Amino acid sequence: MRTVPVAVRPNKVSAADFAQPPGDDRSFGAFLRALPDVLVARDFRAVVDAIAAAARRERGVVVMLGGHIVKTGLAPVLIELMTRRIITHVAMNGSAAIHDYEVARFGATSEDVAAGLKDGTFGMAEETGREMNEAFVAGMQAKRGMGETLGVALEQAPVLANAELSLLLAARRLGVPLTVHAALGAEIIHQHPAASGAAIGDTSHRDFRRLAHSLARLDDGGVVLNLGSAVIMPEVFLKALTIARNLGAGKPQGFTSVDLDMQRHYRPRMNVVQRPTLQSGKGYEITGHHEIMVPMLVWAVIDALERA
Repeated sequence: MRTVPVAVRPNKVSAADFAQPPGDDRSFGAFLRALPDVLVARDFRAVVDAIAAAARRERGVVVMLGGHIVKTGLAPVLIELMTRRIITHVAMNGSAAIHDYEVARFGATSEDVAAGLKDGTFGMAEETGREMNEAFVAGMQAKRGMGETLGVALEQAPVLANAELSLLLAARRLGVPLTVHAALGAEIIHQHPAASGAAIGDTSHRDFRRLAHSLARLDDGGVVLNLGSAVIMPEVFLKALTIARNLGAGKPQGFTSVDLDMQRHYRPRMNVVQRPTLQSGKGYEITGHHEIMVPMLVWAVIDALERA
């Protein structure tokens, strides 16, 4: 048997990397600095640094959302990043748009699926389906994208329960591009008699092109985050990235990609984290509950920018 001195053995962890207990400084920044410098805690800080650096250098920060992000109450922290001009584009799947619309318009969302499915009333809310589908028809006629269309519809609504909680309205107010990427048959509003496949396809396809345009800003230091979308946004992103690189002589390159979800899925790993960063950049996977991890991420980014 051949042994080696421990002094020359490479080690992955040293005592300096360990977590620290609370000290006199109980600030959020102190908490972050007290995390162990290992594994995902290290990755989390790297992601925070990448977003802060992108904001300082005015690179793109594209945030892609699944419906669970909106219905777990995370719109206010994302709106804060939009207000601070950190997020440069919000792209969401259809369910996220529905939850956002219902919260803004009616003050509540997320029905009991099992109970409604039993008697065929799941997803059959009259006002949600009619108002959103009629907005799509108007948007098609006005040559608007789906995100812009819904923002206009909320602006023109007679009564809003929680306008301040809407990503759709915040995007309109702040001039941040917001796109919605529908999957026909996957969303409750497609069940409504007012649904128009032509209008849904036209407005959402226009948003697909707008997302591809926004991805050019990722080049050389941008960040794309996939928050809670297991299928739709990873698939849309890969195709939009192909368009951006096709028109941009192979760019964008050299960006950071992040998938943050409650569990690992094939498409986000391949289409967000791995494939887009094969030639350049860096991809990260962070697993955790959205309602904890997303506020932590937002607070950490703001702390990093304010300490700079």
